[in-house]
Amino acid sequence: MLRIEGVTCRYGRIEVLHGVSLDVKRGEVVALVGSNGAGKTTLMRVISGILPAAAGAIGFDGEPIDRLPAHARVARGLAQVPEARQVFAPLSVEDNLKLGAYRRRAGNAGAIERIYTLFPVLAERRRSAAGTLSGGQQQMLAIARALMSDPQMLLLDEPSMGLAPVLVDLILDTIVALRKDGVTILLVEQNVSAALAIADRAYVLETGRIVLSGPSATLAGDARVREAYLGL
Repeated sequence: MLRIEGVTCRYGRIEVLHGVSLDVKRGEVVALVGSNGAGKTTLMRVISGILPAAAGAIGFDGEPIDRLPAHARVARGLAQVPEARQVFAPLSVEDNLKLGAYRRRAGNAGAIERIYTLFPVLAERRRSAAGTLSGGQQQMLAIARALMSDPQMLLLDEPSMGLAPVLVDLILDTIVALRKDGVTILLVEQNVSAALAIADRAYVLETGRIVLSGPSATLAGDARVREAYLGL
């Protein structure tokens, strides 16, 4: 579904991604793991069209999307949940959801009710300002807002960041449920053990380069991953 070939990206004269290649097949959860500064968020922004690629190719659902602006990629079915949630704090939960659906041609009512079934706590807080929600609830809202665009694929950037362990488990359970519902997911996550536990495959990114890839179970048993990321 998603194919990235030889992608580079620069901030000014500094190249931060060096020929990155990866693919995500329809129906998979694929994890992208690595330390701070490895380039994970930069790669997600390049895929979603927020940052331009300096070189390389990005294909989605069999079509090139390299030259498409971010909003056109959303229209194609590719939605990103950004790092640190970035909800619209002054607006209500429901208004945040409606903003996520601005590209939908059909009405929002059925989609919103589906979201409330998936996230009952958001139904309870539907009239509350998003900024009054807890960190975990805001993360649910950020995911829900992205789902309102009816995506084929979600790009999830550090969904467990800053959350208590019980909320991390809830977010991970949500990711598993979304996959069962047919949503393909590329997951960026510093909690490597959690990411490998729910992903089909994974890539390890270090200083802008893919250094390891394979089935999650294989990488979880790799001595380099265990020492560098799992503390074992």
